[in-house]
Amino acid sequence: MPSRAFLPPEWAPQSAVMLTWPRRDGDFAKSFEAVERNFFAIAVAIARFENLHVNVADDAPGLAAKLVGAGVPKSKLRVYQVPNDDVWARDHGPITVLRGDGDAAQVVHLDFVFNGWGGKFPAARDNELTQRLITLGAWDAPVESIDFVLEGGGIEVDGAGSLLTTERCLLAPTRNPKLKRAEIEAMLMEKFGVQRVLWLKHGDLAGDDTDGHIDTIARFCNAHTIAYQACDDARDPHFADLAAMAEELRALRTPGGMPYDLVPLPLPQPIRDEDGKVLPAGYANFLIINGAVLAPVYGDVADEPAIAQLRSCFPEREVVPIDCRALIHQYGSLHCVTMQIPAAPSEQASV
Repeated sequence: MPSRAFLPPEWAPQSAVMLTWPRRDGDFAKSFEAVERNFFAIAVAIARFENLHVNVADDAPGLAAKLVGAGVPKSKLRVYQVPNDDVWARDHGPITVLRGDGDAAQVVHLDFVFNGWGGKFPAARDNELTQRLITLGAWDAPVESIDFVLEGGGIEVDGAGSLLTTERCLLAPTRNPKLKRAEIEAMLMEKFGVQRVLWLKHGDLAGDDTDGHIDTIARFCNAHTIAYQACDDARDPHFADLAAMAEELRALRTPGGMPYDLVPLPLPQPIRDEDGKVLPAGYANFLIINGAVLAPVYGDVADEPAIAQLRSCFPEREVVPIDCRALIHQYGSLHCVTMQIPAAPSEQASV
């Protein structure tokens, strides 16, 4: 197989989006009905535009029937019964690249090690999920296992040779402690076909337990535009760190030497759990799919301005707000529970 690799940006044509359904006995047990409604809303929205792949721990036929009843076309739906620990498909799902040149490029699913964000939570079943799906016939393309800890939420690519990430996440000693920064960069360049890695030192949302996943704070919208989580209130604890991140973003340059077009997203008012802990609610955790952008909202006054900003970034796509207040109570949002599967060049005409 040719070694040349390319990680498509999220706005590239997709064949499907993957979800891992919440377990009634899992971390969402206390609010299962509410979070399942959240998942149904996400699933139905995805299926308006493209195929939907769903992993569920038990009763796959029952869930499939419910999804069809909720409005997911049966022709677009695949449901697989597979053990899992949690719902965060962005981090335990495969990161899919294209290998080869031009129209002959083939899809390859890269199966990185998932260790529960540095050993914070149980992850053995999630780490095995992509391999288990092979035995269920879920993947038409080959799966390549890589002995490197990496979560999909930790990286962003622009499709033009740049990868954006955070030092706090990829350099965390709980992930790949034997590797130096230069070695991590070399791994990213080899596996994803990028020519450079852009590192952010700042950017954090209270309640985030991922060590600063980039998909919660700064996102490529196209090759020259970055939407980022901002904070305008100097009294807010987020203010100084997010302002420092904004300065870092302003200093970045495209491969052509131009500043990026930066689009600030407002910060919602704090959402707290039952113990009063602030949850990592933000608007950068959107999902780009074929013809649309699914955007998390929280019943906050900032929802409408955030949606307006995203519409300015994606004028040719429908921006679909999805209430993620139930989801955020387990410290993640919309992008975190989804993983897109890019389409091969041979498929792109039909998506």
